[in-house]
Amino acid sequence: MKQYKMWIDGKWVEAESGKTYPVFNPATEAEIARLPLGSKTDVDRAVEAAKKAFLAWSKKSVAERAEIMGKIGAAIRENAVELGRLESIDHGFPLKIATEFATMTARTFEWASQSASSFLTGDTLPTDCNTLSYTKREPVGVCAVITPWNFPLMMITDKLPAILAAGNTCVIKPPSIDSLSALKLAEILEKLDIPHGVVNVITGPGGTVGEALASHRDVNMVAFTGSCEVGKRIMELASQTVKRLQLELGGKNPVIILDDADLDMAVASGVRGQTFNCAQVCASPGRFYVHENLYDAFVEKFVDGMKKIVVGDPANEKTQMGPVVSAEHRARIEGFIKSGIDEGAKLVLGGKRPTKPPLDKGYFVLPTVFTHVKQNMTIAREEIFGPVACIMEPFSSDDEVIAKANDNTFGLKATVYSQDRARVLRFTNELQAGTVLANNARGAELPWGGFKESGLGKERFKWGLYEFSQLKVVSINID
Repeated sequence: MKQYKMWIDGKWVEAESGKTYPVFNPATEAEIARLPLGSKTDVDRAVEAAKKAFLAWSKKSVAERAEIMGKIGAAIRENAVELGRLESIDHGFPLKIATEFATMTARTFEWASQSASSFLTGDTLPTDCNTLSYTKREPVGVCAVITPWNFPLMMITDKLPAILAAGNTCVIKPPSIDSLSALKLAEILEKLDIPHGVVNVITGPGGTVGEALASHRDVNMVAFTGSCEVGKRIMELASQTVKRLQLELGGKNPVIILDDADLDMAVASGVRGQTFNCAQVCASPGRFYVHENLYDAFVEKFVDGMKKIVVGDPANEKTQMGPVVSAEHRARIEGFIKSGIDEGAKLVLGGKRPTKPPLDKGYFVLPTVFTHVKQNMTIAREEIFGPVACIMEPFSSDDEVIAKANDNTFGLKATVYSQDRARVLRFTNELQAGTVLANNARGAELPWGGFKESGLGKERFKWGLYEFSQLKVVSINID
């Protein structure tokens, strides 16, 4: 069993308290590592290191920083197998999928390397003939990166390339229960030409380490992905020093199947979305709205598809869905299943914990399907974050389903299936979501960020670069 250390100011260090906490494999419940239990003192050390490193890092040219982004991307590709292995034993990803995702995370660094110079630019402004006026983009300063456990590495790499390319330094607080790939990333960075203190990784619980970062006077910006409740707490703490915020806070995403939809396409995509990573994905389907003419056929095909999902050992190549991340999260999902039953939704698949070996150990939840879910039920309002499909009551008109789809506090993503392009365009205009996809369009490489309580700001591509930079206006009298 490995004992890990934190990465602060270019050094591997223990927590100031000397305390550690255990890490468990969610597929076997075995303890696999111990991590430093960070505290406010450790946060102070990491922030001070980032603040000191900012002076030199921010003065490097965009081209110099972009060259380093390219090196990081290449190094991640070289280490994809090990990163995937760590994500599998730490989080429960099927090993093949974990390795593929580790490789994908290199793309954001490569994009930053190739494109940062094009987007981190300003404009000359037409003013008085004797005045030179222009805008320029400058780094924000020290950024705190607080990430969730559902995609431990990807949630960091969605933000880090833009942070570094824009000239910021950072302190990363990975999820307490899924920190191994973040520490491996620090090990990769250690071998590259990155000044000490530019990136720091500190482990520990959100209630201490996360709150200390969000309220720290020398942290200039907080980038957070996670629950709406924690996001609101971060806003409260950050308001004390008016920090910039980038928040991605989840969703209860509507999937709308109109009466002229390609049913097989909608079913296949829906089953994958509801079981990929055990639906521990903010973009997973939250509510299926199916037209009354297709309702029974959709339910039959969807249930059949969910029954075929292979649940099992993440190390087995045939496994399509592993365990959920922890015993606590499994209990939370089971609480939602119970509420669905108690409130009158029709349970047509799953709903019980597996008891036969090898699934009697580990935090497994079998694919579960509810039908005839009413708009006001708990499972229709709240994000379950598990493989529990909520097929709402059938609808009969476009106006009706648009109103129901928008009737939620979240607004992250929406999906519509129809072969009528005019109808699709109407839905894309009227659905209240930061991303709207139609007919199996892919969204993995698009800018990401939601409306309403799904968060603030965007990440990825040029919008991520803008998010982690600030615009300065300069005007010079040249008389």
